[in-house]
Amino acid sequence: MATTMSRPVTAAAAPRSRTMHARSRAQKAVVNLVLLLIGAMFVVPLLWVLLASVNADAGLSVSWPGHPSLDNFKAVLDEETTFRPMRNGLLLCGSAAVLTLVASTLAAYPLSRYDTRYRKPFLLTILFSTGLPITAIMVPVYGLFVQINLVDTRIGTVLFLATTGLPFGIWLMKNFMDGVPVSLEEAAWTDGASSLQALRFVVLPLMWPGLAVVAIFTFIGMWGNFFVPFVLLLSPDKLPASVSIYTFFSQYGQVAYGQLAAYSLIYALPVVLLYLLLSRKLGGAFTLGGAVKG
Repeated sequence: MATTMSRPVTAAAAPRSRTMHARSRAQKAVVNLVLLLIGAMFVVPLLWVLLASVNADAGLSVSWPGHPSLDNFKAVLDEETTFRPMRNGLLLCGSAAVLTLVASTLAAYPLSRYDTRYRKPFLLTILFSTGLPITAIMVPVYGLFVQINLVDTRIGTVLFLATTGLPFGIWLMKNFMDGVPVSLEEAAWTDGASSLQALRFVVLPLMWPGLAVVAIFTFIGMWGNFFVPFVLLLSPDKLPASVSIYTFFSQYGQVAYGQLAAYSLIYALPVVLLYLLLSRKLGGAFTLGGAVKG
């Protein structure tokens, strides 16, 4: 009897199941189409850069070069256009990133290890600072730099770039440092190590992936910063690559698109190399569970 009654239910559910499967496939197709369109929006500009860099007659449209050549690269690879601005950018951003890394580590350590009544308000202030636009503070900063003679100096620009990267660096570093078990430091303290020694020889080696992440994000943010060096540096021979890129735009609205694309590829190389160099360490994840056993 039960078998006889179940047959009509199964037969009725089959078309409904096929309808649901068809609807699910249609939804997946729509989602994939939307994702494909979004992906194309990111790929097309990159494709334009690649094709325009080897096209002597490059324009705004994405087109396959009729006679691919490296003339655009030859035109921009000289001391004034590329080499000096790249050196300036590496000097400014590299120095500022190292300063930010050291300062954010020292600032994140007490925030991660000591529970005080001011920790939460301080962390909220840091979080607020990460969203504060630099343009809002550039006028008073420029006035301060004029007063203390730091305008058009590399050290002043490095210090300000490092300062602007600190809130984001501290916030990231603190979260990574929270993942290191305190019991490891307690063992080091029992053996007579100081807090700084425990930080140097126990905590930092274990949170190397976090240090790499902070270094990458800090350097990338500074490497693409146009406004700060444009305001604080006045001498053309001190300008980094992020500012020199505007030299491809003439005052009459004419743009050397092919040379601009070639310069953009060269300009992106340090960031790509830094990512490839540090990404090997990121694959180790942050698994410290076995470190406290025994």
